[in-house]
Amino acid sequence: MSLEEKNKTKPGRSFYYICLVSLVSLCLITFASCGGKDLKRARLFTGNTFTNSIGMKFVLIPEGSFMMGSPADEVGRDGNENIHKVEIEKPFYMQTQEVTQDQWKKLMGENPTEFKHSPKDSPIDNVSWNDVKTFIRKLNRLDKTNKYRLPTEAEWEYACRAGTTSTFYTGDCISTAQANYNGNYPLGKCPEGEYRYAPSVVGSFAPNPWGLYDMHGNVWEWCQDWDKDYEGDPAAGTTEYRSRRGGSWRDTAQYVRSASRLRVYPQYSYKYSGFRIAADVASTK
Repeated sequence: MSLEEKNKTKPGRSFYYICLVSLVSLCLITFASCGGKDLKRARLFTGNTFTNSIGMKFVLIPEGSFMMGSPADEVGRDGNENIHKVEIEKPFYMQTQEVTQDQWKKLMGENPTEFKHSPKDSPIDNVSWNDVKTFIRKLNRLDKTNKYRLPTEAEWEYACRAGTTSTFYTGDCISTAQANYNGNYPLGKCPEGEYRYAPSVVGSFAPNPWGLYDMHGNVWEWCQDWDKDYEGDPAAGTTEYRSRRGGSWRDTAQYVRSASRLRVYPQYSYKYSGFRIAADVASTK
């Protein structure tokens, strides 16, 4: 066979171009079959964490729906936990750990904790809702943004549950190897455990399925909402109390359940109250 004949049998550039176009088209068809919402979520999770200027780490919480509150037969249930469906319409960021004493001091210049000899990575405590709002204003100013805020109650519970429907994200029991609470008083017939008498360093226990630590116990966490019945609109409440979630090191297992709620005056601070921050997603591109 001559050289000219050999060249004629080789595939040309157009052949390779057609193959490439076909391959790309096949990929697009495959992704499209998964649904546009999944494609959007995949784009959102390309940047699913960030760390800010004072070392706070945040993880992206996807949009979705869940049943907020507790079923009538849940052990330890309170009367303000009427179960109802909630739609979280937009993704948001949630701080993976509670705000620490060190982070508070960096921004506020002082440390109001009741636990003066605890490690600097212990959660800040003894801060009121009003104090927390001042901290957030300063943090937004420092990072030249307006994205930082407290989570709503609905966002908090949605993030805590992380897709679970049980009493805790660990199941219907939680041990003191999984969270810091008063283990002398477990839930129902669950086994007793340790009572530590103080907050633990943040991140001492395994996180929930979405990468959030200490959503059960350690310190109560302030939420944005005024306290209101679920039949109303919590974000537009008119009562004199603010909501807290998660329970603390001093509370029984009943109060560290995913659905547990507590109302408190916003000007009051306690040695078992702290917080974590949420952040709006500036862009989903």
